[in-house]
Amino acid sequence: MFIAILTYKKPLEEVDRHLQVHRNYLAKHYAAGDFIASGPQTPRIGGVIMIKADNRAAVDCIIAQDPFYINGIADYQIVEFTPTMFCDPSLSGLLI
Repeated sequence: MFIAILTYKKPLEEVDRHLQVHRNYLAKHYAAGDFIASGPQTPRIGGVIMIKADNRAAVDCIIAQDPFYINGIADYQIVEFTPTMFCDPSLSGLLI
């Protein structure tokens, strides 16, 4: 499991110009089963994406497709972790 923490490098006006294509990118990866959750940070300085992938190389491939990455809108910090506790045991199925 991975978490991508995005930090905007550009003004929000420029972020907003790329927002719809970024959302299309997100939808594509939700449909493929790559993403678990995503959303903006509060305050709106970037975003967060929870990613289900086998390895860091797969994550890097996925991130390389993000219009925010392609257009230099955000920096990405990738954190890998292994969830071991869940508020709902059925959530452990997200790892499979």
